[in-house]
Amino acid sequence: MSEKKSNSKKHMLTYKGKPIVRNGNTIYYGDMSDDYVAMLQILSTKQFNDIEMANKVSVQIIATNTELKLKDRIIKKTEKNGLYEAINIASIWLERISEE
Repeated sequence: MSEKKSNSKKHMLTYKGKPIVRNGNTIYYGDMSDDYVAMLQILSTKQFNDIEMANKVSVQIIATNTELKLKDRIIKKTEKNGLYEAINIASIWLERISEE
């Protein structure tokens, strides 16, 4: 059983060393064992040639402490144009908050 877990982590998609997990239009960026993770929600998309790309993306830094109310878990939030801008600001915010 532990072999499967460690093997699946090897194939996990990451960005700057942090895992990325997508569920529908929601992307979680960061390790759930850390104090904070980023939640990116794709609000709208646009067509580029034959590819559907994220256009508007909501970014929220949330505390992983499940004892807090969801409203109290949201630390920062913004909206960005495109997935790259969204994940880039999420990465910066997570890095800064871990240094505090």
